[in-house]
Amino acid sequence: MKASSVTRRLAGYAIVRDWAWWQLPPLLRGYVGAIPLAALAMIGFAISQTVWVADDVLIFVLLLVCGMVSVAATPRVAYLKAGMTRDFLTVWVLPVAILLPPIYAMLAPIPLQVLTQLCVHKGVVFRRVFTAGAISLTYGAASLLFRAFPEHFAGPSVGSGTHALTWVLAVAICEIVGGRGHHFLIVGAIKLTDPSVRIRDLELNREALQADFAEFDLSVLITVVIAVNPVLAVAAVPTVLLARRFIMHAQLLAASRIDTKTGLLNAATWEREAEVEVTRAVRLHIPLAVALVDIDHFKVVNDTFGHLAGDKALRAVTDALRSQLRGSDMAGRFGGEEFALLLPQAREQDALNVAERLRTHIASLSIPVDDDDETSPRIRLTISVGVASVDGGESRELTDLLAAADSALYHAKETGRNKTHIVSAGLRALLPAPRLPPA
Repeated sequence: MKASSVTRRLAGYAIVRDWAWWQLPPLLRGYVGAIPLAALAMIGFAISQTVWVADDVLIFVLLLVCGMVSVAATPRVAYLKAGMTRDFLTVWVLPVAILLPPIYAMLAPIPLQVLTQLCVHKGVVFRRVFTAGAISLTYGAASLLFRAFPEHFAGPSVGSGTHALTWVLAVAICEIVGGRGHHFLIVGAIKLTDPSVRIRDLELNREALQADFAEFDLSVLITVVIAVNPVLAVAAVPTVLLARRFIMHAQLLAASRIDTKTGLLNAATWEREAEVEVTRAVRLHIPLAVALVDIDHFKVVNDTFGHLAGDKALRAVTDALRSQLRGSDMAGRFGGEEFALLLPQAREQDALNVAERLRTHIASLSIPVDDDDETSPRIRLTISVGVASVDGGESRELTDLLAAADSALYHAKETGRNKTHIVSAGLRALLPAPRLPPA
């Protein structure tokens, strides 16, 4: 009887020597391991000091369920962005830290991170464990700090008048300790992973600051609301979801434009933006060219080395496009191994130079199949390029340019591949007709 995929995955985690954590450099490995171990030690001590009360457990379960709903509704794209993920998870940890004994704040991140790993985004396990440990440590410290304030300044209830203001101030200070504290620990791991990362770019850009402020504000407000009546936590869930959706609007919009495998524009976005540029070129009588690029015999790469190696080769071609094209050029992915390029203000010779530079660069690549560059088999690629240009602003549309470029690409492939063929959109009839796709 075969074991289920879940059972096999859990059995794999049980083999300690196979953990990805062992592949980290020693300093980073020690840092990533020390934080969860410190959190476990702190949890063990807190358990021994806690008097368990049924009402506290009920409030904890209510807040945990609200947090789980929030996690389950997190778009997966939030975890695919480079840098630090803002998933608003700690919005639910702060009220736990303030309203319940510290042990609850230390335990809360664990089920939330497990749910994220199982149901939202399967990330690297040791990173998930590290994040849970960082949140446990810092929000446990925040919970202890809140209880260190004098009762006339903070205390177990919000109160009214001046006391309400000081109570909220104490909560805000604790959120700074918990929120900034766990961010500091995560940034430390990022910096150890890649010393070239600039913290200013990671943490002080407009999007990050906006998300941090929204998370801070929501954490404090929701804590105040739940302190009035824990049942109001249910009403806070839609507010968190709407706020996070607003913060992620730019990221979600960008994701709708991008081909996920290559990071280039997807076909629909490329065509939409290329149409605007073509119309502008015709109106202003400025040159423009379109190129279609096809990787030669790409199916052989997939059949010989596997689809993972094929994806690696695809990314190498994508990197080549980014490095060899001009700043004003626009690249998009049109199909499995086909790309479209828009070359603004490029006359025939300019477009030919760009296409040839790209073709020769890709032909010179030697792409290792495995991570071991020295012993790995190598993938070598060539491309065929079809270029169509409008030099004088002739009255042409994008469809005309694409049809001409497609005919030129077909001609390049039929006459030997690994070459560039260029044609004016008006001369398409001189080329063989492109093959029709199979019915």
